[in-house]
Amino acid sequence: MTSTPIADLWTTLPGGANARPEAAYRLLEAAVEAFAERGYHATTTRDIATAAGMSPAALYIHYPSKAALLAEISRGGHAATLALVRKAAGGGTDPVARMRRLVEDFTRWHARGSTVGRVVNYELHALRPEDYAVVAGLRLDIERAVSEIIADGLAAGVFEVAEVKTAARAVTSLGIDVSRWYTDRSSESPEELGRRYGELVLRMLGARI
Repeated sequence: MTSTPIADLWTTLPGGANARPEAAYRLLEAAVEAFAERGYHATTTRDIATAAGMSPAALYIHYPSKAALLAEISRGGHAATLALVRKAAGGGTDPVARMRRLVEDFTRWHARGSTVGRVVNYELHALRPEDYAVVAGLRLDIERAVSEIIADGLAAGVFEVAEVKTAARAVTSLGIDVSRWYTDRSSESPEELGRRYGELVLRMLGARI
């Protein structure tokens, strides 16, 4: 299957991208587009199946419900983001370099996969309680990874913030919001936006750069 944002996301999950048949990816792609455009509640399983070139009955071979599709998209997106954050956070010992790399990668991810990002971050309210609990755990792990870098920077005297948890949430919120407004028509490339956000966050954290 041709590489797509969805396929790239799911390579981070157990079993990798090849664990799911091509038809399942078509449904995930269609669901992401539909949820991003119409919202979860205004989208029907028929909408998704039709966009994927399948019958509604064929959808149920791969997913028991629309809710199951949203759950997989949300889990996959958050798992991919957590993997990205942990990789950046674990690269070296310099808090400034680690934070710069994390913000640049986090921002690029949300720009390149803005459609997925909108669903993953702005349809949380539509998740079933049991699915939300899983996603909430992943979001907490992301926040912890960011908090650890900030705490390391405070200990090293290179960051100045009043409270680590609030600062970590501000850092992730900046990147997440990119998926809300970024499109192919945006004036900045994901790479350039990542560099600018990296500088912005370091200044926000009080780093001397």
